[in-house]
Amino acid sequence: MRLDCKVALVTGAASGLGAACAKAVVEAGGYAVIADIDRAKGLELAKTLSQESLFLETDVSNPASLEATVAATLDRFGRIDAAIACAGILAPARVLGKDGPMALDTFERTIRVNLIGSFNLARLAAAAMARNEPDEGGERGVIVLTSSVAAFEGQIGQCAYSASKGGVASMVLPLARDLGRSGIRVLAIAPGVFNTPMVAFLPEEARMSLTAGVPFPTRLGEPAEFAALARHLMENRYLNGEVIRLDAGLRMGPR
Repeated sequence: MRLDCKVALVTGAASGLGAACAKAVVEAGGYAVIADIDRAKGLELAKTLSQESLFLETDVSNPASLEATVAATLDRFGRIDAAIACAGILAPARVLGKDGPMALDTFERTIRVNLIGSFNLARLAAAAMARNEPDEGGERGVIVLTSSVAAFEGQIGQCAYSASKGGVASMVLPLARDLGRSGIRVLAIAPGVFNTPMVAFLPEEARMSLTAGVPFPTRLGEPAEFAALARHLMENRYLNGEVIRLDAGLRMGPR
């Protein structure tokens, strides 16, 4: 899919990986819809991109909120060509900690934001994309989800996060198979340790430990590198049903 004049709805787009993806879409000549719960940062980013960029306050854990965002996007642009799911939370906690078992609502909220929020975006965006006129190759839209290397090598304290990101990885192929007849491709990126607000939340010792385990280049990934891959996934018509690691060779240990 060529991104020029195409409309991309990006969740979690006010900062980090999502903001980089929104910028990449605009740089490619497309229109970015910045969907995020952070109104101040979202509005600020929209001002810096282009007059066609649109911020919509969105809570992906709330089905009505995401439905309203999709409806507002269609009202403004009349179509959705790409959807990129970058909204997510980490919420690290041991299953059995010093104060007893992990709170169940911590697990439930992580699943609701990271997994259910991603699926809800996929299903709503697909319904909109299916109404697009197919291009010369029969394509109507592309969905890019965000998994994580934690889906495969979850660390201590990452049960909820790993379960949510493992769910994202597992549903990519069946989504691609379901939506192929509508001319919609579905992919996911499984990033390693990136320089984002989510990682900034971790203690310095934890960040240094994660970075030290990266073979080369031995550093945090940059959001622009994630966005470059997301753009390639959208533009390469023969990529579909795949989860692609972006981790500089990182294989996470238990801690």
